[in-house]
Amino acid sequence: MTAPADVRTCYLHPDRVAGITCQRCDRPICPACMHQASVGFHCPECAKGGAQKVYRGPAALVTQPLATQVLIGLNVAVFVLGLVLGGASAVRGTTTSLITDGGLFGPLVPEEPYRLVTSGFLHGGLLHLGFNMWVLWVLGRFMEPTLGRVRFVALYLCALFAGSLGVVLIDPLSLTVGASGAIFGLMGGALLVARERHIDLRQSGLVTVLVINLLITFAVPGISIGGHIGGLLGGVAAAFVLTEGARRMGRRGDLFAAGLTLALGVVFAVVAYALMAGRYGFPA
Repeated sequence: MTAPADVRTCYLHPDRVAGITCQRCDRPICPACMHQASVGFHCPECAKGGAQKVYRGPAALVTQPLATQVLIGLNVAVFVLGLVLGGASAVRGTTTSLITDGGLFGPLVPEEPYRLVTSGFLHGGLLHLGFNMWVLWVLGRFMEPTLGRVRFVALYLCALFAGSLGVVLIDPLSLTVGASGAIFGLMGGALLVARERHIDLRQSGLVTVLVINLLITFAVPGISIGGHIGGLLGGVAAAFVLTEGARRMGRRGDLFAAGLTLALGVVFAVVAYALMAGRYGFPA
């Protein structure tokens, strides 16, 4: 059985749909022929010809999703601190003193703008933390090697600030915590990056995962709609800046695009602060 004429197929397996192209030679390859490289995927021939090595010890940090691991570690560390300060309540999913002091609550933003950041590293329970960190690990293993650590972190932070802006726009009177805004941003960014890398979105499953999470967002009470939608849109905007920077300036533009992405995130944070200060009053 052969694939339809209008569908790209693997250059080694003409009967299989190609979901991605080799980063070195641009030949279409199927999942069976994909070899993970430091950036993207290579076909079997390029992987062999490049004599790629498997590194262990400190050298392995070069290709490991280190930024993803650090972000997960920060979230887990903050959760453990919440357990220390609030006891078992953090496991049961109730409010701890750390959440009260660092969660995003609109009327307190003018006096305590740090909540726009700290809220993205707090979680209301073990299940909340576990699900977010699992998704962050899955997306980070794809996004970080593809974008590079600096651009990946820039996208994450930009989406986090965009999620905070979404919260204060839609539901500023709810105490909101969680990394979901940033993670939704990674989902949105992954869609743009996947298309940029010529990955078939229908075959990748990214669209399906995003749609399911959006349905959960609107169907389940207590989930921050503003945080999720804001983070998603912020991630898409950040990924657009990053991919356009690479397209127009090549690798030389990576740092510039990352800086521009961070600047965009700061704009989101400033707008969120200004909205809350205008509504509830600037600090004396």
